[in-house]
Amino acid sequence: MNRVLQIRPALASVFLVCVCTCGVADAMSVVSAAKDAPQWQECEIEFSATGRYDNAYIDCKAWVDFVHDDGTKIRRPMFWDGGQTFRVRFASTKSSGTWKWTSGSDPVDDGLHDLSGELTARPTGVAETIFQRHGFWSIPAGERNLVHSDGKSCFLCADTAWALPWRATVDQAVRYADDRAEKGFNAALLMTVMPDSNTTGPRSRTEDKGFAVGFEDLPKGQLRELNAEYFQYFDSLVDALVQRGIAPVYQPVFHGYGWKGGGTAGNKVSADDYARYCRYLVARYGARPAIWLIGGDGPAVNPTVVEQLDQSGQEIERWDAYRQPTGIHYSPHAWNRTHQDKTWLDFQWCQTGHNGEHVPERVADMWRNLPVKAVANGEPTYENIGETGKGAGWWQGHEAICNVTAGGTMGVVYGAASLWNWVLHPDEPGHEVWCTAPGAGWEEALEFEGSRYPGVLAKIMNQYPIRGMQPDWTCTYGRRGLLIPDKLFVLYLPTGGRTAIVSTEVPNAYRVYDLKTGQVVDKGRLPDDRRRSIDVGVTDQPRLVVFHSEG
Repeated sequence: MNRVLQIRPALASVFLVCVCTCGVADAMSVVSAAKDAPQWQECEIEFSATGRYDNAYIDCKAWVDFVHDDGTKIRRPMFWDGGQTFRVRFASTKSSGTWKWTSGSDPVDDGLHDLSGELTARPTGVAETIFQRHGFWSIPAGERNLVHSDGKSCFLCADTAWALPWRATVDQAVRYADDRAEKGFNAALLMTVMPDSNTTGPRSRTEDKGFAVGFEDLPKGQLRELNAEYFQYFDSLVDALVQRGIAPVYQPVFHGYGWKGGGTAGNKVSADDYARYCRYLVARYGARPAIWLIGGDGPAVNPTVVEQLDQSGQEIERWDAYRQPTGIHYSPHAWNRTHQDKTWLDFQWCQTGHNGEHVPERVADMWRNLPVKAVANGEPTYENIGETGKGAGWWQGHEAICNVTAGGTMGVVYGAASLWNWVLHPDEPGHEVWCTAPGAGWEEALEFEGSRYPGVLAKIMNQYPIRGMQPDWTCTYGRRGLLIPDKLFVLYLPTGGRTAIVSTEVPNAYRVYDLKTGQVVDKGRLPDDRRRSIDVGVTDQPRLVVFHSEG
């Protein structure tokens, strides 16, 4: 019989249709018309299952194997999308050649199993984002920086929009993404579902106290009754981010405070349910730029949660053929080193609370943990949290560079009160005072001054090859710095001024940046002698001096 499989790039303008001929179980292989697969852009193949399942999300596992002419193999999991519909999403890692694909399922389903076809790889075309130009991120084993598929390093600059998936509309997500992309953010932290077991409200994205629902049984501490319509809408929100070069950071189900402190389900969900959901996220969103943040705001020492995270990390490692980064985000009082020795773990993110204090010692402590993993402060004080002025303005810029120079070299994370929890308007009821910004909803919080400064730092850092940079206190008399010997030295001067350069490993050429604007305010070259120093002129403004190799 003939089956028509819908194949489309979810983020591109091309619509592809493959007509596949398949027979009964003992028939010859399926023949498919070849269509395009632009490099690093998601393509989608739609299948229709013939079997009848009590719960297709749980009862049927399916996948597609893609094999390139050069022997490269990529296995992508399918995901259930309501009714009899299953889909697979795939991004070509190649710019030319042919991908031959074959599907499989367990149990065997004639609509999902042993179908085959071809996709023709081609260049991206107009590369509008860093991911289309350089490929997805990974963190190589034993390293601490994000690296694109083509080897280019990248400095993370993430914003915190935890509640966007179940509160924002598409128009709001577009406004948010436009603002954050312009400011230099390249990632956004997302709670993929509203995690509170006991928080109630209307099923709405526009009504006070409302939220959309991803799993009907989450209040019972289970993840088995998946709402496909929720994730279909979530797809559009993800589109708004990815199209603007912002990688979603997917947190499955939170373990800490959650949205309103209503008893987070992450601490109750079984390891099997949690790992299955992680596989679903990889299937649905893993052919786009992504970071997998499997642990959310917990100490991660409860044995059941430790097992849950390990099983989920292994499941992501098993199914994410692109090896996008996987890590854990901790509570302020955690040890920040659970599963440090696991191969699936790429990074650890601490949290330093919301007291308006700079605590770079946390990332410095994590830097020393072995084996080596990437490190960042995943949750410093949210701007204006609880009171106007707390963690506000340049506080955020100083916080960012202090964390990076102390050891958080993966990058920086920023958060704004009332935006992280997507407060609909300044007077929306139902939110605790301590975690919102006075007189602000999410739109007002979008404009907080401090949101400008992490992106300024990221734009500067991403002009340079930062892969392998390490905290350094030896090239000056105790100033904060980052060093790649003979190639790069990044020097932070909180109030400008003058400093001696006491190491010959610092390159001579330099640029001086205004850290509030990102503008180059001076450049030059140190003399070729051992008594070197630099004076940036001002003594009351923050400056970043980047010493770089020439050529």
